[in-house]
Amino acid sequence: MSLTLILTRHAKSSWDDPLQSDHDRPLNKRGRKSAPAIGAWLTRNSWLPDEIISSTAARTRETFDRMGLQPNSIGFTRRLYHAGPHDMLSVLKGATGHCVLMLGHNPGIAAFANQIVRQAPNHTRFHDYPTCATTVIRFGVANWADVQWHSGEVLGFVIPRELLE
Repeated sequence: MSLTLILTRHAKSSWDDPLQSDHDRPLNKRGRKSAPAIGAWLTRNSWLPDEIISSTAARTRETFDRMGLQPNSIGFTRRLYHAGPHDMLSVLKGATGHCVLMLGHNPGIAAFANQIVRQAPNHTRFHDYPTCATTVIRFGVANWADVQWHSGEVLGFVIPRELLE
């Protein structure tokens, strides 16, 4: 038995309204193109989440909406809003799906990605995890509570620019 984690940073957000709170910022034009491209990439590769766990921020919610995925379970938690790697692992350990999509923010998601995989993919952008970067990671465990640091096998990594050019 194995479990799959899809780790996605929110798509590019708008800074048009300087008075808008960080939590409420929507996606910008580029972000609105990137999220569907990532959803299509996941679908083409048959990496379809049955559970979504996302930050409550507007930009993560909109990223998920625009990805066009149809999970069985969708959960939004404030615990993922600017969460660090240890908080992200704690949230993941409570997951129940076999393939979980986790949507979050930098710098925590980059640190989490680097600590959760055995070996980073050979990609220049993995370590800084740009907007809408997505990694698909397999764990050889039957329960999310058993996931440990440096235990995931990277199945795929992509950034939107590679899909849109």
